Amino acid sequence: MPRETNAIREDAMGRFEGKVAVVTGAGAGIGKACALAIAREGGRVVVADIDGSAAMACTAQIAAEAGHALALAIDIAEAQAVAALFDTAERHFSAVDLLVNNAGAMHLTPRDRAILDLDLAVWDETMATNLRGTLLCCRQAIPGMIARGGGAIVNMSSCQGLSGDTALTSYAASKAAMNMLSASLATQYGHAQIRCNAVAPGLIMTERLLAKLDEYMQRHLRRHQLLPRVGRPEDVAALVAFLLSDDAAFITGQVVCIDGGMLAHVPTYADGGNSRAARPSGESAEAAASPRC
Repeated sequence: MPRETNAIREDAMGRFEGKVAVVTGAGAGIGKACALAIAREGGRVVVADIDGSAAMACTAQIAAEAGHALALAIDIAEAQAVAALFDTAERHFSAVDLLVNNAGAMHLTPRDRAILDLDLAVWDETMATNLRGTLLCCRQAIPGMIARGGGAIVNMSSCQGLSGDTALTSYAASKAAMNMLSASLATQYGHAQIRCNAVAPGLIMTERLLAKLDEYMQRHLRRHQLLPRVGRPEDVAALVAFLLSDDAAFITGQVVCIDGGMLAHVPTYADGGNSRAARPSGESAEAAASPRC
């Protein structure tokens, strides 16, 4: 059942005042940070998540900060459920101006293996949520955006969709396809003042990821970044908010990385280049170039 908050905002005008946003996968992590960022700038937010209790908790936090939100439990892989989501959003808040497609089948990633070891059921379910679900949400949002004279969409991609890996075959393929879906949408509906961009996060330390990565793996991944800290959901939310706002009015059809520089360097960087700045006085160049975690 949907649950709406009705708190009255008393703060200054924000970039999303008078706008309605749908954020999928908004019960936790990056999606929740995006929903909060939009609400804090005056937007009314439909918080959609397959976990209804998580969606309600997010709307409760928005209400506590004097924002407006509606919680909906939904599986975006289901076409009828997606249609009902946008119908409910329009009945409560009017047509949707902004869409953040963040929901993804992250629960499948431990089983998402190399091509010869991959269970096709994992491939199919990953594509159904990550790619087909995003398409379904876009198809529901676009007609209303056209009627209102425009809108903005951000699709949550990943650095995995821009480079190969030893596993995560389905996930990476779905995110690479999402990049082209975003470019196609931007191309096809730019004339209607609808912008669409994709955001490609790198190592963003959500609660779910923190529970999966031990300290050794965190150190290993950080070796490949140019910046010395891991990313936070709020970092991604700030980028998403910018791309949704009029501050990005001339940006569309782009894939924007937010990865601390993980994909910006030559492969040998992690084997030595990032050690030089921290080399103790007197340490040899050969020692500094040795692999470190």
